[in-house]
Amino acid sequence: MAQEPVLAVESLRVEFATGDAPPVVAVSDMSFEVHRGETLCIVGESGCGKSLTALSILRLLPRPYGRIGAGRVLLDGRDLTTVSEAEIRAVRGRAISMIFQEPMTSLNPVLTVGRQIAETVMVHEGLSWQDCMDRALEMLRQVRIPEPERRLHEYPHQLSGGMRQRVMIAMALACRPRVLLADEPTTALDVTIQAQILDLIRDLQQETGAAVVLITHDLGVVAEMAQRVLVMYAGSKVEEGSVEEIFDAPSHPYTRGLMAAMPHLGGGRGKRLNEIPGVVPALDARPPGCAFAPRCMQAVARCHAEAPPLVQIGGTHTVACWAHGQGARA
Repeated sequence: MAQEPVLAVESLRVEFATGDAPPVVAVSDMSFEVHRGETLCIVGESGCGKSLTALSILRLLPRPYGRIGAGRVLLDGRDLTTVSEAEIRAVRGRAISMIFQEPMTSLNPVLTVGRQIAETVMVHEGLSWQDCMDRALEMLRQVRIPEPERRLHEYPHQLSGGMRQRVMIAMALACRPRVLLADEPTTALDVTIQAQILDLIRDLQQETGAAVVLITHDLGVVAEMAQRVLVMYAGSKVEEGSVEEIFDAPSHPYTRGLMAAMPHLGGGRGKRLNEIPGVVPALDARPPGCAFAPRCMQAVARCHAEAPPLVQIGGTHTVACWAHGQGARA
């Protein structure tokens, strides 16, 4: 019997109220699953809805305007979109944890890092303060922070960017969550520290068996970390498959554009990188039909008039493109 997913997102729609006008849809019809011990990478340009998708899983959308307009978020079969505020607070940090993109703005500047980790444990497990601090010290050791006994009593501003990111990981994993959401966990870190952070996440995942949803725009990170890849554009999924299916046979023009924009060793000194012309459309200015059509070199009349459905093209590989499978017709 197939393993049941730990986390399943079904037909999720995230929208923002705009006064008397119809709500602006930021994420539309988003669906995916992630299993125990698996890493799913969500990729796409800035503004494609990757972070909003992750925030909506924990119901952390900005209030009062952001809301889940439709769909379900199932944690072990339990719909998190319908539980009470107290119940979702019990899920955050315990069953599902999140590593945010910028640790300096996510950590409290007036509390020591040890206290911040310990408070997470106390809220969810109700241990004594000494036991919580012992757990915090254990987690700092686990994420390989040097001199953890000293760092336990230091403040975020006293740590380097790489150390602050390790503290965020320690806090996220302190209660052994079943799902870890990592939103650009290596942003603004140099390449050596990036590699260490990714190795750390992978090692801790192997130890705990957590399912990981990793948000990134770095396809090198995807190749290193993922078992499956989901490509987002303008708030929607345009392609999904195993990492081998996506890298060996990218089928959506947008995915191929992202691949072509990657720098390559030996690509030639002074040679310009390939780029995708244009920009991601604003939330309130999405074009009719396929949202990528204005930037797509393969677009025909149908692409500008009718949004393509997701179709399976082999194995676990799905794509939303009129130019594939059904064929584009002018």
